[in-house]
Amino acid sequence: MRSTVSQFTLPDLLSACPLQDATNPWYKEAAAESRAWINSYDIFTDRKRAFFIQGSNELLCSHVYHYAGYEQFRTCCDFVNLLFVIDEISDDQNGRDAYATGRIFVEVMNDPRWDDGSILAKITREFRERFIRLAGPNTVRRFTALCTSYTDCVAKEAELREHDEVLGLEEFMELRRQNSAVLLCYSLVEYILGIDLPDSVFDDPAFSKAYWAAADLVCWSNDVYSYDMEQAKGCAGNNVVTVLMEENSMSLQEASDRVGDQFKSLMREYLESKSQLSPDLPPEAFRYIEALGSWVIGNLAWSFETQRYFGANHERVKETGVVHLRLPSRFLEDSCSDSESDSE
Repeated sequence: MRSTVSQFTLPDLLSACPLQDATNPWYKEAAAESRAWINSYDIFTDRKRAFFIQGSNELLCSHVYHYAGYEQFRTCCDFVNLLFVIDEISDDQNGRDAYATGRIFVEVMNDPRWDDGSILAKITREFRERFIRLAGPNTVRRFTALCTSYTDCVAKEAELREHDEVLGLEEFMELRRQNSAVLLCYSLVEYILGIDLPDSVFDDPAFSKAYWAAADLVCWSNDVYSYDMEQAKGCAGNNVVTVLMEENSMSLQEASDRVGDQFKSLMREYLESKSQLSPDLPPEAFRYIEALGSWVIGNLAWSFETQRYFGANHERVKETGVVHLRLPSRFLEDSCSDSESDSE
């Protein structure tokens, strides 16, 4: 699935985002520990290990969780790297096999005694031990439920890829919110802040609007930034840019512009909803919604600091906004999977 054009211009999302970016002071130490932890299992080929390092998952965590203490930040790095492992295992699988891979992750998150002897089960168990130590019961319950939704939607994505099927926008966005892992990454905010919100907070209308706007801000921005990488791999079906082009007969540039318009609309919705949060909500709810904004701006900033999406030209792309589409052959051996774990 490749556009016939040779380049397109990104929407200027950074200018449309008035939020403040920052980085975590524990980045170097915790990132090195987390990366060594994953690499100790020797699950990557040399090419995949280079791709893992180039992806700068821990740098993403530094931006989006800049307020986390050392232990919490290390755990977040571990989780994002764990998601990368799940992608590495499932990226070439069909829907049925991808579902089976995801179930290993889910089973261990629900019951640490469950074990099929796999490396994925061991890695998941070690992450769970760190997470459970500080996470509250509501947070753990919601997080494990999201693990199931995430893996189910990753399997659905694999089925769609297998059949070369592209969903319509409404159905796609329901899937994208889950298979992007952004909701799981948002769930870590409670763990970091040491809070445990009741379910009633998530049902509050203004809180809910701000929450979903923040989630969609990450999904839409990630997709327009990752589009070139994905089309070069021949697997851009799980991308809102492709969805817009197919559903609305848009050109690549028109779809990119549409992402920019939607980002501005979602940003207004996030900011307005945040300002309308009820004073009856606990103070922790305000802290949570504020932290989601750090994810939005942090993801934007990180996308231009790493070679993940734009290769060695990432600084030039940030300056000019122009993306020159790469040839598919350059990425034929790379993964077709792209969650917040590797934007995600």
